[in-house]
Amino acid sequence: MTSTLPTSPSGALQSRPRTVAEGDFKVADLSLAAFGRKEIELAEHEMPGLMALRREYAASQPLRGARITGSLHMTVQTAVLIETLVALGAQVRWASCNIFSTQDHAAAAVVVGPKGTVDKPAGVPVYAWKGETLQDYWWCTQQVLLWPDGEGPNMILDDGGDATLLVHKGVEFEQAGAVPPARGAEPRGDPGLFGLGR
Repeated sequence: MTSTLPTSPSGALQSRPRTVAEGDFKVADLSLAAFGRKEIELAEHEMPGLMALRREYAASQPLRGARITGSLHMTVQTAVLIETLVALGAQVRWASCNIFSTQDHAAAAVVVGPKGTVDKPAGVPVYAWKGETLQDYWWCTQQVLLWPDGEGPNMILDDGGDATLLVHKGVEFEQAGAVPPARGAEPRGDPGLFGLGR
């Protein structure tokens, strides 16, 4: 894994990184970024609608002030979406909505960003790698909901509803003043996806 965060999701953070350059990400291998960037450039040619939005609205920054937490398959096509949101002014944090669907090269390229390097990433915080454990998955989802300034997102783009579920459960547990004991993992009905204690 590539990150300055603890290698184990259960590890406690001493101080939270504030930027990607400071280690606010966790992906499989940043050295895959160059390949990921080439794949993103190919995908951009197959996604003319998003590219037209960039050309038409990048200057006016219509998403300025948007703080978007994304939980969607971390693929090269999603990378084009993420970079379009950023080009339109949004701040973005991203996790995958599925433990098996992440394209590690795409995740690395988004972290490095179009203007960053492997040694000095300048992209978007991504918490995703192919083959996450269930514990990793929920930890990654939590990380993209935790913004460095403590404000949190004002928009959630969520395929599968797990990030939204985590927010709702967090509010529920906060109001109750306690977290119920864990019951383990139960299949949700979708192949490869699991919900905890629903």
